[in-house]
Amino acid sequence: MKPAVFFDRDGVLNEDHGYLFEPGKLQWIEGAREAVKAVNDAGYFAFVVTNQSGVARGFYAERDIEVLHLWMSDELAKVGARIDAFEYCPHHPDAVVEQYRVACVCRKPGPGMIRTLLGRHAVDVARSFLIGDKASDVEAAEAAGIRGHLFQGGNLEYFVGQLLRQSGCAATPDRPSASF
Repeated sequence: MKPAVFFDRDGVLNEDHGYLFEPGKLQWIEGAREAVKAVNDAGYFAFVVTNQSGVARGFYAERDIEVLHLWMSDELAKVGARIDAFEYCPHHPDAVVEQYRVACVCRKPGPGMIRTLLGRHAVDVARSFLIGDKASDVEAAEAAGIRGHLFQGGNLEYFVGQLLRQSGCAATPDRPSASF
């Protein structure tokens, strides 16, 4: 078992300009790629959990999300980083696309996406945490039994480094040579 960091996507890894699905429009948050690498180097799983109501609203398709996540994975690989799994919720209770008009548990603040990943991977829940930019992200984390932290902007690598140190991790961005 190993701990995990659950990242919200829009507003944490990338700038949130609303309904992002095109790779060419993604703007990384300062330090985001390095933060993912720090999580990898610390021996944690790196997961993304993201509400994607743009599917339910008819703005884009699930395939568009998958293409964007593949592109993000390729970009992260260029700096030696990786996301171990992406989970997204395409639902919304007011959806215009009927098949996505669902009151689900996967949409944050519901814990469904986090619980799905906990069920698929051997995660040390006690040492795991989520980073989100909205109260609903933190609520989802708490409902799933993990700590939630609110990211309010700035350098994500620095923010993650602080959280890894608080979790007792020996190797952090400002101490990369420390052993695990």
